[in-house]
Amino acid sequence: MTRKLFRVLASGLVLACLPLVAVQAADVSERNEALNMANQAITVLDKIEQSPDHAIPQDLLRNAKAVAVVPTVVKAGFVIGARHGEGLVSVRRSDGTWSYPVFIDMSGGSVGFQAGVSSTDVILVFRTERGVNGLVHSKFTLGANAAVAAGPVGRNAHASTDAQLHAEIYSYSRSRGLFAGVALDGTAMTIDYDAMEAVYGSGITPRRVFEGGVSNVPEQLTAFRNRLTRYSGQQGASGSGH
Repeated sequence: MTRKLFRVLASGLVLACLPLVAVQAADVSERNEALNMANQAITVLDKIEQSPDHAIPQDLLRNAKAVAVVPTVVKAGFVIGARHGEGLVSVRRSDGTWSYPVFIDMSGGSVGFQAGVSSTDVILVFRTERGVNGLVHSKFTLGANAAVAAGPVGRNAHASTDAQLHAEIYSYSRSRGLFAGVALDGTAMTIDYDAMEAVYGSGITPRRVFEGGVSNVPEQLTAFRNRLTRYSGQQGASGSGH
């Protein structure tokens, strides 16, 4: 009787723990996906910056308020289309260094004569703090909350058109190895809190990450920040967590 009771109790304990195990497995999966995406974002930065004719001008990166990299923005549809991607954004801190990145989602829709699926890597260079503040506090829509224009390319290039001069955000894209423009007006950017929690821990806000109030930051995120430091022509690390 005692052994039978023990087996029943043990079975109940295992069943009770199953939901917890499932949650923990989901957290690990979310974390791995987020860090893998960070590696992809680093690759996107490297690809565009190591192509002199298509690189983001260094002075533009040096004066940028924030940079977002969204690898593999997938657009699909038939007449009515939709796009979605996940990425990272780092901001320029008050001391001039780059912050650790925050995870973001990018999504939007469109209507028109379209069919099929396409995949594009996107980089956004924020020239003002308004867009950054909007992203931190709520959903931010490209084109509606800030004007977007295709950015100048080449190491020594400068903005040359009125549209570019008035744009708050410069966009760069790469599709199937080719650099080309992409229409982003109406695309919403939001904080990916699930990825944030999986990587940084529960209760960590975007502002806390931007201000350097995080520790034990994964090497992939440190590498992303350091890439921005290198490509914007700065020396040393871009600040550190506490």
